[in-house]
Amino acid sequence: MKYIINNIKSLLYGSMLLLAGGVSLTSCTDWLDKDPDSIVAEDEAFKNFRNFQGYIEEIYSLIPSKEMVNFCTAWNFGDDAVHNPEGYAHMDHQVDLGNYRNWYTNNQCWLNGDRSSLWRNSWYSIRKCNMGIDNIGSLVGTDEERDVLLGQMYFFRAWWHFELMCYFGGLPYITQTFEDGHIPELPRLSFQQCAEKCAEDFERAYELLPLDSKEWDETLIAQDNNTKNNNFLRVNKFMALCYLGKCYLWAGSPLMKEFEKWNKGEQPVLLGASQGGANAKTYDYDAKYCKLAAEALGKALDYVNRGQVEYHLATFKFASIYDHERPADKVTEDEFYSNIFYTVKQGWKMPGACEVIFRGAHPGANSSNWNCAKIFGPKVAGLVDHDNIIHHPTGNLIDQYGMANGQPIYLVENGHYVINPKAEWDPTHPYKGRDPRFYHDIVFDGFHYVLNAEALTEPQKEHEYCSLYTGGAMRSVDNGSSTGYFIQKLIPHQCNHADNWYDWGYNLQSYLPYMRLADVYLMFAEAMAGFATDMTDLKQPTTYCPSLSAIGAVNALRDRVGMEGVQENFLDTREHFIDEVRRERAVELSFEGFRWCDLQRWMLLTEAPYTVKYSHEFERMQKDDWFKKNNPKDAEVANFHHKDLIKRPLEAKHYWFPFPEKDVYLYEGFKQNPGW
Repeated sequence: MKYIINNIKSLLYGSMLLLAGGVSLTSCTDWLDKDPDSIVAEDEAFKNFRNFQGYIEEIYSLIPSKEMVNFCTAWNFGDDAVHNPEGYAHMDHQVDLGNYRNWYTNNQCWLNGDRSSLWRNSWYSIRKCNMGIDNIGSLVGTDEERDVLLGQMYFFRAWWHFELMCYFGGLPYITQTFEDGHIPELPRLSFQQCAEKCAEDFERAYELLPLDSKEWDETLIAQDNNTKNNNFLRVNKFMALCYLGKCYLWAGSPLMKEFEKWNKGEQPVLLGASQGGANAKTYDYDAKYCKLAAEALGKALDYVNRGQVEYHLATFKFASIYDHERPADKVTEDEFYSNIFYTVKQGWKMPGACEVIFRGAHPGANSSNWNCAKIFGPKVAGLVDHDNIIHHPTGNLIDQYGMANGQPIYLVENGHYVINPKAEWDPTHPYKGRDPRFYHDIVFDGFHYVLNAEALTEPQKEHEYCSLYTGGAMRSVDNGSSTGYFIQKLIPHQCNHADNWYDWGYNLQSYLPYMRLADVYLMFAEAMAGFATDMTDLKQPTTYCPSLSAIGAVNALRDRVGMEGVQENFLDTREHFIDEVRRERAVELSFEGFRWCDLQRWMLLTEAPYTVKYSHEFERMQKDDWFKKNNPKDAEVANFHHKDLIKRPLEAKHYWFPFPEKDVYLYEGFKQNPGW
């Protein structure tokens, strides 16, 4: 979209003046008061479409880029990743310690970071939406112009509320602008009540907006304002439908259903399984909301399956999967799976490929280079530049990547991982026959990390191939991996001192999407399972999505990577199928910031084995030279086992982040989350 692409160059239109000073606001009172200097000239801001759209553009620019918050990892709060000690100040490690209050004092957290803040930007943007909706009557324009302006504002009012709800629970749902310092005692709604308000706004947006960017391009608005072919970031009907489904699924999830008790003055059951608590309720969904979710998400997937929207699953084909090398004659850049997360030598092109549904504004040329591109690889001998902070996967996450035969390696029984005999996994060859996404996402022992070996310094030469076995040169806690792995899903391994892909000449551009199509497939499958009474409901297409079954939705993701679908031993009960949907989410959406929210809403944050982060320990059986001629997945190891690294002391209160103390004293009805 032209207004957004050039680093928000065109925020101002005509004599329109945007809200001033709001981005520096720090309190929940942001949604209560209207700064008298916030609008300099309302008659100019809202008088015509061009000015009004310019007013809305700032909201797009405020969508936090999670990777750019202090250019560090500040979004993986689940059991999927861990920092080395130099990164312990980051919010993800503070979550490991149970120190949730750190979110509002830690400027390295995307919830409240210096460069981008979900908390501040949400209240500011919600107020902008309400001011715009209040002033829509001032517009001199067409019905089409009025509809798309309102559609965008309704979408964003719901979206910002929903993002906050995921971490803080139910909120007052703000639908008006308050003046003169008046503090109304708005009720704090339950999550489900707030979700219904969000749903109303998403439904309004669905009714008013064009279907996708192609339909945006065909509007008179795009033609009159010269934005044709530049509307791919603009919110649309399909986005609203997908978020409507997500909103209902979250409302129907076990935590939100159980937490309704708190809003009725009762005590929700949130204790760990060892104390007789949450595990028994992890499959207890709210059928009413799950049906509404399935209806919206199924309709969205039907659009996709009938080719009525521009979104479709990216192609998982590689000339070299380890090096993310695209088979140029078979897969276009816009179809290529790795391009969902980053682009290289494409003129700083926004990542997303054909699959990403919702993302923020373009972060700008070379924005990944300062640190984001340098935080996932080994720092031993200066192999990757910058400081010694490294974000790497846990053994927990590695074990979620099952086998290519569709079987998980481990099952969870009585709070422990036990080997699944049907997986046919061999611990002496732990990386053989794995889910193909493992080879795309993970750097493991023997991996050829540096391709341009001639550019290595003398101390770096021994690190051309990864030595990630126990005691290996890259297993240092200080500048290597404490778990035995590195991440290369979001940033390619060529971002190192020798291959130098983070140099200007490679035009590396990364961006972490908020929603992509794979997520919609998985949410649909989960929503269907949330209210199913019979496995037949999951095996056949239904009125919720005439072109796809719940099982087919999961298998669509497995088919594209060339592995077997959901196996028969997970199709005997609804609960077993839900287990596989959840594992599929862990793998497909790994490191994208969804894991904490998933464990939270499934009431598993306080549950063993999800409270322990562990490493993989093993002995290498081959000599170093073996890896120069053989595929590292075929390597033999000995004594492969887990070693506990962190036990997360999480309890019932950790299912929600606390509000800042100063905000819970605004009035009696605005209560703090329980336990805080």
